Amino acid sequence: MTTESPNRLAVIINTLRKSVLRLLGLLLATTMGCFLLAPQLLRQFQLHLKQELSFFTVTEPFLAHVKLALAAAAFLLAPVCIAWFWRALAKPFRLPAATVFWFILFTCLLFYSGAGFCYFITLPYGVDFLLGFQSAQLKPLIAIDRFVAFVTLFVLAFGLIFELPIFMVFLAKAGLCQRQVFERNRRYAVLAISIVAALLTPTPDVFNMMLMGVPLYLLYEGGIIAIRLLKIT
Repeated sequence: MTTESPNRLAVIINTLRKSVLRLLGLLLATTMGCFLLAPQLLRQFQLHLKQELSFFTVTEPFLAHVKLALAAAAFLLAPVCIAWFWRALAKPFRLPAATVFWFILFTCLLFYSGAGFCYFITLPYGVDFLLGFQSAQLKPLIAIDRFVAFVTLFVLAFGLIFELPIFMVFLAKAGLCQRQVFERNRRYAVLAISIVAALLTPTPDVFNMMLMGVPLYLLYEGGIIAIRLLKIT
């Protein structure tokens, strides 16, 4: 590791530290606003996934609504967090303002594309598969807290992992990883993507794993193509 790397890390940490309290305050305020809409959001999730919910403790419905409001706030504030993140990286890696703008734009697009893909495609198929094991003797009784945690975790996780190509471009732009490295290690990328798909998809069947794995591999190839088109050596 060169002496420049610790200096870069120190600059990034210092930049992030200056804004973290403001970001937490904004997250708290947005969560409070989203809490008012949490019942409508929960109803939308129920209708979308065709589920009836139950609760087993007195505090469970309240805590579930708080978790849903927090996840909704994080979803809404994603562009703010993304802009904050890339601006923190801009100075130590000497990224021009125009480059930072495009990184912010495409990171937001990829995040919401991943979240939308999960919500409209992966989750409905996954839930239908998992509940397909019910029978006359075995009926589902789904806790509201577990349901909220399950849905929000996967939606946000898919949004994050869809950022793969933009970080590939960043690594190439910053000189940390050349395009040829990504091209030579496709087999390892396929293995890593398969492991991530197996861990994050809600069901263990091959079809649902492919619903995540195939788009991820296409994003990996898209990252390589983007690096080539941008002529980053």
